[in-house]
Amino acid sequence: MRTWFITGVSSGFGNEMTRQILAQGDRVIGTVRSRKKMKDLIVRYPDTFDCQLLDVTDVPAVHRTVSEAFEKYGEIDVVISNAGYGLFGCAEELSDAQVDHILATNLAGSIQIIRSALPYMRLQQRGRIIQISSYGGQVAYPANSMYHATKFGIEGFCESVAQEMAQFGIGMTIVEPGGARTEFRYGSAKIANLMPEYKSSHAFLDMLDASKNLAPGDPVKMAARIIESTGQNPAPLRIVFGSQALKATIECLEKRIDEYKAQEELAASTDIISK
Repeated sequence: MRTWFITGVSSGFGNEMTRQILAQGDRVIGTVRSRKKMKDLIVRYPDTFDCQLLDVTDVPAVHRTVSEAFEKYGEIDVVISNAGYGLFGCAEELSDAQVDHILATNLAGSIQIIRSALPYMRLQQRGRIIQISSYGGQVAYPANSMYHATKFGIEGFCESVAQEMAQFGIGMTIVEPGGARTEFRYGSAKIANLMPEYKSSHAFLDMLDASKNLAPGDPVKMAARIIESTGQNPAPLRIVFGSQALKATIECLEKRIDEYKAQEELAASTDIISK
């Protein structure tokens, strides 16, 4: 039996991964802000599902919850930082409170979950950390600026930590899903106070309307692929889900590389030339 620690298990990928992991006989310590949606799993898996209340914006609570989980179960095989949400609106349309909250949840919350687990995983000299990001951690669209800020940011953090922890046998994987039929789009997404001046950037409204545009990604399949990835050694640093997401990511990175290559002369012009 393996032990998994997963944040945000009441919906979306977190919920689907939890259901699949419990069904295969493993243990899950899953965090939620409310246990209401988890009653069926609590009843069905009383010995292997440990449902913990946690708001990842509460940093002391994050440290305490992670520490108590490791101390209770001895070792944790996989830590999945999954809690997060989408915020849509152009930069000028967002309130200060909206900016602060998504940074505290998606970015700082993910960082603190991982930081809290590191000393325990370093001592056990094995394990896997998985950060649920998005292909929006590589590709940017209008009216998604703060969501992209959190995902670009957490990917840089994870890529650095992956190098730090490799010497201790800890693998790190950043998961970059494309659009999926989860509550992320059709329930939990937050929308700014929209301004008519930015109407041309509000195409996301159709994306969030299930009657107009269903996402192509299957959350059941994506959850299964995430679980399967923990068996890969070495751990893949990044995994992209969805053919459209992969295509957009490759196109974006190729364009970025071309732009950098065109700057070779400019970049060299700022070097100190020793005589």
